[in-house]
This record gives sequence, structure tokens and C-alpha cells, in this order.
Amino acid sequence: MNIQRFDLETNDLSDQTSLEIPDELLGYFQSPWLTRFIPSVYIAVFLISLPLNIIAIIIFLFIVKVNTPAVVFMLNLAAADIHFVSMLPFIIFYRFSGNNWVIGEGMCRFVTAAFYCNMYCSILLMSAISVDRLLAVVYPVRSLLWRTVSRAWLTCLFIWLLSIAGTVPLLVSNLTVHLDQLNITTCYDILSIEDIQIYYFHYFTAFISTFFFVPLIITTVSYALTIRSLSSPTIESNFKKSRAVLLCVTVLCEFIMCFGPTNTIFLVYYLNFDKPFGSSLYFAYIISVSISSISCCLDPLIYYYGSAKCKKYVYNLMCCDKAKAGDRDTGRNTSSTIPTL
Repeated sequence: MNIQRFDLETNDLSDQTSLEIPDELLGYFQSPWLTRFIPSVYIAVFLISLPLNIIAIIIFLFIVKVNTPAVVFMLNLAAADIHFVSMLPFIIFYRFSGNNWVIGEGMCRFVTAAFYCNMYCSILLMSAISVDRLLAVVYPVRSLLWRTVSRAWLTCLFIWLLSIAGTVPLLVSNLTVHLDQLNITTCYDILSIEDIQIYYFHYFTAFISTFFFVPLIITTVSYALTIRSLSSPTIESNFKKSRAVLLCVTVLCEFIMCFGPTNTIFLVYYLNFDKPFGSSLYFAYIISVSISSISCCLDPLIYYYGSAKCKKYVYNLMCCDKAKAGDRDTGRNTSSTIPTL
């Protein structure tokens, strides 16, 4: 996010802009928060999330099999997470290097666009999972005609195309700025006030509303109706009730805790871009962005609670009692069941 806003001067020799900023603002780019803490968080996310999501994809493809809509959505969510964390090494290197981007304007655009594309693709996929869960629980019979694997793949394709299209403006914008005093080149840390007024204000307000707040409303309503349905006394399998409720709680917490602060601060900033902001908003944003990346580590919980077969395999993989795990997953009462994902 570009909390710092200045009138930029274009270098005649290239499309890169150069800039001198006030001395009191140089501390932003030398702060340990940016050069040590934030990249350390990204390293932890990368080391935890990458193997977990790779294992999840292997389980979905070769153990669980992609034969239900829920598995299709979770498989694509794992792929989005892997793509997301694959961008983190570039950001880690950038921050550890004192916020000096040395691999070119083109890579800055690509990494920034990919970062946002995969973040919002994950949000849309989690929203799709919530709707699929609602249909499976509340309309288990009537939704059989709607909840097909082919339609799930078409939905995922649409989500990917929508997410990619939403980041095209970032691919055609100049995102690097050279700071003369520090002799560093920033990547997407500074924008000119003119660009914000003419272009980014409309782009990001529409982008955030479409890719976060609308999915948040859909997800919240879907899980509220799902939990309400699960409270029915006709559903007697307490284990399946708790598994479905834990899935709802996990996704909602991920929305609120991981993605909520980032998008709220983002929207507040662009709705008030003409007002001065202090360093507190800048630090709040970069910290919230690093927190949002933790969602990649939480998504395996969605796979765990969202698929009975995946849960059973993980139990077996961890050398748990197979018979016990099987009994708990199938449930002893067969008079009323919740469709498995």
C-alpha cells in the first residue's frame, strides 16, 4: 500500500521515477518493522504453508480423489495458496535488502499483481466453499442437481479469470520509485497523488468492495444459515455437527482476522486519500498484510474439517487408531446424516 504520496518526477532515461522525500519520512524505509519483522513473518508463512498445501494437493489428487464439488474448491484453494507463497521470496528479499527492489519494473508489477490476485482468489474460493456447505446441509437432496463436479470446476475457472482480470491495472502501471537519499528503489510503496486521484481511487474502492466485502457478506450469511440448520434436533450426529461448526468458525475467523484489517485499512485510506496520514496507518497496514498471509497456514484446517476422507487420512498418517477415526467419521447413528464434503 502506498501511504506515502508525492508529486513524482519522471526520469528521462527510463520509465522509472525518482524522488526525494523529507528526512523524517526516511525512517519508514529503514524501520526494523519493514526490514526485519515483516520478512520474518513471511519466512515462517512460507516454511509452514508450502509443504502443508503441497501435501493437501497430493491427498486430494491421489487419496481423496476429486469427485465432489467441495474437493474441487479446496484443491483450487490449495493451488492459490501455493501460488501466493511462491511470491513471498521476492518480497522477503526486497524487505531484507532495505526495501530496495533490484529485479526490475516488470517483476515488481508481476509480483504485486500476483500477490493480490491470489489473495482475492482465496477469498472468493472460501466464499464458494461456504455456499457449497450451505447447499449440502440445508438442501441436501435438491442441491444434488446443482452441486456437480463440472459446475464446481466452471466456478473455479470463473474465479481465477475474475481475479486475474482484477489485477490487470497493476500490470500496466509504473510501480517502482527511486529514493535519492537512500539510493533505493521501492516497489509499490509510493504512488503519486495524481495517480490516486485519477485512477487508483476508483479502482481500489471497487476492487475491495467486489473481492472482499461482498464475499464476506455471502460467507457470513451462508454459515449463519448452516449453523442454524445444524442446530435442528433431527440431526443427531454430534460429531458431524461439531465438524461442520468448526469449519464455519475457521473460515469466518480467517475472513475477520486475516483479511478484515488489511481490506478495511485499504478502503479507509483510499476513501480519504486527500487527508494526511501519520506513520501509524502505514505500520498498521503492513502488519495487517503480513497477518493476512497467515491465512495460507490456516487453510489446511478447512481441508481437515471440510473433508471426512481427508480428516481420516490425516488421522491414519499421524498413527492414530484407525478404527476409532473411522467410527467417529461415519457416526453411529444413521437415522439422520449430514452430507460429507
